[in-house]
Amino acid sequence: MQQKFITFIGGGNMAQAIVFGLLKQGYPAEKITVSDPNEEKRALFAQHKVNTTENNVQALQGAEAVVLAVKPQSLSQVCQGLSAVDFSDKLVISIAAAISVEKLISLLPSARHIIRVMPNTPALVSEGMAGLFAPQNTPVDLKNFAEDLMNAVGKSCWVKDEAEMHLITAGSGSSPAYFFFFMEVMENSLKALGLDNQTARMLVQQSALGAAKMAIEQPDVPLSTLRENVTSKGGTTAAALAVFQQQQLAQTVNQAIASCVERSQEMETLFE
Repeated sequence: MQQKFITFIGGGNMAQAIVFGLLKQGYPAEKITVSDPNEEKRALFAQHKVNTTENNVQALQGAEAVVLAVKPQSLSQVCQGLSAVDFSDKLVISIAAAISVEKLISLLPSARHIIRVMPNTPALVSEGMAGLFAPQNTPVDLKNFAEDLMNAVGKSCWVKDEAEMHLITAGSGSSPAYFFFFMEVMENSLKALGLDNQTARMLVQQSALGAAKMAIEQPDVPLSTLRENVTSKGGTTAAALAVFQQQQLAQTVNQAIASCVERSQEMETLFE
């Protein structure tokens, strides 16, 4: 991985995940700067020898890559405070949801290269999934750097059309919550039927982990086949799946994902 001087504007959970992921891979701490107004967050990074400041403009001095890691509703105000900074020689990577490249260009008119990233919270345990989009004129080495950055905390994929970032949001950005919800319902159901809290939690989380690992390690096997391999005709699994089908779980999931995509599109319009 190229070892550029990186500045993170914002030191929240996602910035922490990426920075600590980089450090685990041997990225030099002295080449990372984090700017955040929160003293406790700065202290956390400082413990790992990362440069810290609360001055965004100062943080950008000498930066070759800038990661905008602030909430989308705060991004305009943050960028206004950076109006005196020349971004022409810096790669700008935005992980702010629902902010288009066009909007980012309007906020940082001197920026020549902007890459948009949609990460997700499993990056906090180095199992993230990120979608990336870059305009066609983005140099390959800069795209590689952004990809390596996200691969430090999981996996990544590129989309050719920025509109597909809405699908990335629904498919990975928001989807950990879908799985948590299903796990939560399963856990509560088992507890209601008599299992103790610890056992119910362990059954659900280990089964979820195992199922995901089986899918990952058998990429050429359709998910439907993996499901069928667990399901014996007239057996216990078949009884459970029959209820899911009767209650139209597949249609519910389709509607939920479509609703997520629609809301992502609405939010992008709000921030234009």
